[in-house]
Amino acid sequence: MKQRVYSILVDNSAGVLSRVASLFSRRGYNIDSLTVGVTADPAFSRMTIVCSGDDSVLEQIRKQLAKLVDVRDIKVLEPGDSVTHELMMVKLTAKDEDRQNVMALAEIFKAKTVDVGPESMILEVVGSVSKLAAFLNLLSGYEILELARTGVTGLSRGIEDVKMF
Repeated sequence: MKQRVYSILVDNSAGVLSRVASLFSRRGYNIDSLTVGVTADPAFSRMTIVCSGDDSVLEQIRKQLAKLVDVRDIKVLEPGDSVTHELMMVKLTAKDEDRQNVMALAEIFKAKTVDVGPESMILEVVGSVSKLAAFLNLLSGYEILELARTGVTGLSRGIEDVKMF
């Protein structure tokens, strides 16, 4: 199974997210990650969808998305030709004796300490999916109380494939 990241420019109108999500639901495709936000032009939103499948399934997903009326442009964000990041927040137990070690790990990964309580702390880290996985792996010795991830978002590099509407 391959994983593919689609950057989709859509009309910023009511029901677009529902129509895209229902396309996946009707066809039995799974969404691994989904982020949506308005672009520099408030008439459009950008959806970043990560999904998995073999080549034929991934191509079928692209073709089905292209048929939707609200979809203006679809790009496949290839790893070398794009920048993709995800934000993750981790709340973990942190006794006084553990805080310095946790903060040292956070510094290595350029994570921010965004909250410190008497028995816990919240760290925020931004980066590639593999960076976040490596950070979580190093935190495995600590009790993770809660974890939240935004999902992947990204843009293609350069100006060659920028669409103006």
